[in-house]
Amino acid sequence: MIRARFGLGVAVGVALAVAAAGACAPRKGSPVARGPRLLKLEAFPGAVVERACVPTGPEQCFNARDDNCNGIIDEGCGVNTGLVQFAAAWTEPKADVDLRVVDPNGELVEAGRATQAGLVKDRDCPGKRNECRGQNMENVYLEAGDPVRGKYQLRIRLEDLGGETPPIRVTVGARVGPKTYALEVTLEQAGDERALTLEL
Repeated sequence: MIRARFGLGVAVGVALAVAAAGACAPRKGSPVARGPRLLKLEAFPGAVVERACVPTGPEQCFNARDDNCNGIIDEGCGVNTGLVQFAAAWTEPKADVDLRVVDPNGELVEAGRATQAGLVKDRDCPGKRNECRGQNMENVYLEAGDPVRGKYQLRIRLEDLGGETPPIRVTVGARVGPKTYALEVTLEQAGDERALTLEL
């Protein structure tokens, strides 16, 4: 069974137009409102939009969420961010989950190098050298400048259970300009994969 939650406030089928969606949105005319915005979200069947962004307290590290609803995912945790950011976090330390992001130019974002669109993957967990130390989170962010407009394709894939007991629950966070979103995905076995497309 696959269940997902996306932080907006209405039910979603396969496609959702979110240009007018609103909580945590800046007022019209404010400087931050001039940044990029999410025009459309296409999610896998069964994805359910449950609620708008609601502050839940201080920011918690490595959960791919904007806990205090200030428009930044995991700030203060040493996690890089930019005008566009995608993150995936899970608590099972030995499970290997892969966040794959393809930018509007069709380029896969890989750890250690920036794409032509300026996206960088700075965390690849759990990692061969145990650099994540059980704080499993993969992070892709726009290093500098304005984001390329178009479709960003995300795939969340369970590569290996690593001896962990399924299901593996993955939180996927997205930042687009001043707004953040969160989606929960359940993966049952190695090879399970869910796809999302966000259009800016």
